[in-house]
Amino acid sequence: MTDAAPLPVARTVADLRAIVGDWKRQGLSVGLVPTMGALHEGHLTLVREAARRTDRVVASNFVNPTQFAAHEDLGRYPRRQDEDARLLEGAGCHLMFAPAAQEM
Repeated sequence: MTDAAPLPVARTVADLRAIVGDWKRQGLSVGLVPTMGALHEGHLTLVREAARRTDRVVASNFVNPTQFAAHEDLGRYPRRQDEDARLLEGAGCHLMFAPAAQEM
């Protein structure tokens, strides 16, 4: 896990499982908001709603290469994880899951 962003970021499935497992052992409920990053107000609305309904919120930030057709440019999809982390934290998110494609 790294803390370069203002929000804690899990980079591996093992780190994500450890953190969420700890929350669950504490009896906390956990909400997930899956995203491909490049966040907009719709994403943040979902995070705020998850924060209202659960004790902890995780937002994924994963640009899935399998979601792009051959004629689409995966390399040009915007990636701004530091900004996304700042927005997520402001919306009430507790953890960003941002794995590399190899991890997934």
